Amino acid sequence: MSDFMKAMAFRHACKHFDTSKTIPQEQFESILEVARMSPSSFGMEPWRLIVVRNEALRKALKSSCWGQAQITEASELVIFTTDNDDVRSGTPYVKNMFERRGLDAEALEKYMSVYKGFLSLIECHEDLLENWTAKQCYIACANMMTYAATLKIDSCPIEGFDKEQIEAVLDLPQGRSAALICAFGYRVDPQSPQIRLPISTIVEYR
Repeated sequence: MSDFMKAMAFRHACKHFDTSKTIPQEQFESILEVARMSPSSFGMEPWRLIVVRNEALRKALKSSCWGQAQITEASELVIFTTDNDDVRSGTPYVKNMFERRGLDAEALEKYMSVYKGFLSLIECHEDLLENWTAKQCYIACANMMTYAATLKIDSCPIEGFDKEQIEAVLDLPQGRSAALICAFGYRVDPQSPQIRLPISTIVEYR
């Protein structure tokens, strides 16, 4: 079995973390680097990560996360937020993200046009725009969790939270929204067996 597949077998949604163990800073920074290196639609990298280490802030967040123990038990708590206004078509941010590729004027104009055509279908609806940017966070989070597993670091992605309450606790500016939370640390309980559908159920060849 490859190291990657071993990591996939190791990873699970850890519900309780050992509060006496702390992830070494160098290893945690490498997990964050994996997020930075992750792919995103059009290369827009809409994610902005908040690492919450303040105990009082974690306790305040916990009540908005259905009281889940991971919020306060995990060694590291990462909240994925998205800058939705920045990625709207025609913004300086979008132009800069395309310009960094070293495109000539014609190619830049083409990319901006294609991007505008794509975004025009969703950016007029805030929910659709937030859904699109949140999808990018899930890509980065999945990469982080699998990489963490190669280091024998456990994780748990968390969707169970009151979005508006989380944004209020974090005092997020307008246009920035909470997309996903992920806890990292070391397990207390033994890993439960992985239960998955057979490959014949989920894969279809045509």
